[in-house]
Amino acid sequence: MSQLHRYFIEVAFNGTAYHGWQCQKNAVSVQEILNKALGTILRQKIETTGCGRTDTGVHATQLFAHFDLQDNFQHSTLSSQLVAQNLQPTTHNLQLIRSLNSLLPYDIAVKRIVEVATNAHARFDAVERSYRYHIHFEKDPFKLGFSWLLKDHPEMKLMNQAAGIITEYEDFSCFSKSNTQTFTNNCHITKAEWQEVQGGMVFHISADRFLRNMVRAIVGTLIQVGRREIEPEDIRNIIESKNRCNAGASVPACGLYLSEVKYPYEI
Repeated sequence: MSQLHRYFIEVAFNGTAYHGWQCQKNAVSVQEILNKALGTILRQKIETTGCGRTDTGVHATQLFAHFDLQDNFQHSTLSSQLVAQNLQPTTHNLQLIRSLNSLLPYDIAVKRIVEVATNAHARFDAVERSYRYHIHFEKDPFKLGFSWLLKDHPEMKLMNQAAGIITEYEDFSCFSKSNTQTFTNNCHITKAEWQEVQGGMVFHISADRFLRNMVRAIVGTLIQVGRREIEPEDIRNIIESKNRCNAGASVPACGLYLSEVKYPYEI
């Protein structure tokens, strides 16, 4: 008798060629490519559920999704081949990862596949998500598509003052893309700070959830502060207005990475 098994899959991807993580009707997404690869290897239709969505062109160094199988890998065609080779069941996931990575394009990589409780949920169970935004100041062909080239040097001290103010609020309607299907624009931000790196700077932000386009809008607004176009305290008026038109322009997607997703249990 078959039994439902649920698996978490950890992936990383270069999002340049994709219209985000989530499946789209008329565009190629990371989820679509991953679903097809899983279905090909496991010889059944696979539908993954991601921990969230990413915008077009955004990268991920860590993204979790889950998928279900009526039988575990030990009953799959792939595992039958492994058993014939006298390989232990503990190697099944590793072999599946190798098979998937050989089938997936070079800009998508599977890192881990772990069996979890059948009620575990990659999206709803996530308690914290973290993003990084990379900026560099000098032209560098090796950073093309992976960091935003900013020719002026905004003042990081002012930007961190403004970032600290952001953590005092919960309603971030002013940083949300309009006409989104969300029930609330409230987010609990636990970290928002800029760090200097060689040749540039990186913005780190963590929260329980994020709105569409939120991080890129925050970065764009903080850049205005760093350029002295607005004062750090002006962030309060922008947030309290709940009006997207009052915040700064969204920065390019190339510098943004989903970097970490945390759960209340160990994966």
